[in-house]
Amino acid sequence: MKTEPVPAAALAAGLCGHYSARMAAKAKICGVSTPEAVGAALDGGAAFLGFMFFANSPRNIAPEAAGRLAPPIRARGAKAVAVTVDPSDSELDAIVAGLAPDLIQLHGKESPARVREIAQRSGRGVIKVLPVSEPADIAAAQAYEPLVEHLMFETKPPKDADRPGGLGVTFDWTLLEGRRFQRPWFLAGGLNPWNVGEAIGVSGAPLVDVSSGVERGPGLKDPALIQAFLDAVRRA
Repeated sequence: MKTEPVPAAALAAGLCGHYSARMAAKAKICGVSTPEAVGAALDGGAAFLGFMFFANSPRNIAPEAAGRLAPPIRARGAKAVAVTVDPSDSELDAIVAGLAPDLIQLHGKESPARVREIAQRSGRGVIKVLPVSEPADIAAAQAYEPLVEHLMFETKPPKDADRPGGLGVTFDWTLLEGRRFQRPWFLAGGLNPWNVGEAIGVSGAPLVDVSSGVERGPGLKDPALIQAFLDAVRRA
């Protein structure tokens, strides 16, 4: 995978090759699985919609089912994201064939070498998720920045958790305050319509990701909560 240049908007803002929030934040609605959720996200202005391919998640969906939901996403100019956890080559191939995602989100323990392999095999850009609980976790981004299109900073799950995200728990947003990265980055973990404005203000995140924070139950997206979240992101 060739290394992409630093976004032109960042260079124009005089950030010396680093990316920080200078424009209105954009949002990703993750774990969509129904036409209603897709429609609500697109109507509200979401820039990214995520489909979860992980058996332990209540948001898990088959690649072919995700593919059937994807045409409106492309028609509206948003990006379809395949969310995976340490995917095998065969799983990647099935996801690419079924969904043809714009981006592949890696939510597991993928090494930089594995990230490179996945990007080359899939021909897609990568979002690498980094679990965070302390400053040292932020520093891990340096090894991935040359390989990915986006970074994502998510709450580090407890050791006994059965999945790496979608747990509805925040981390200390001040750990990202004033930080600059070579790639656009997402803030994730416990965001909802009531705290996302503060989260953007404290962290400076240019991109935010939500899943359980817009659900009325595990895996059940609520169109009204999706709209409220996206409205709050715009206000921030």
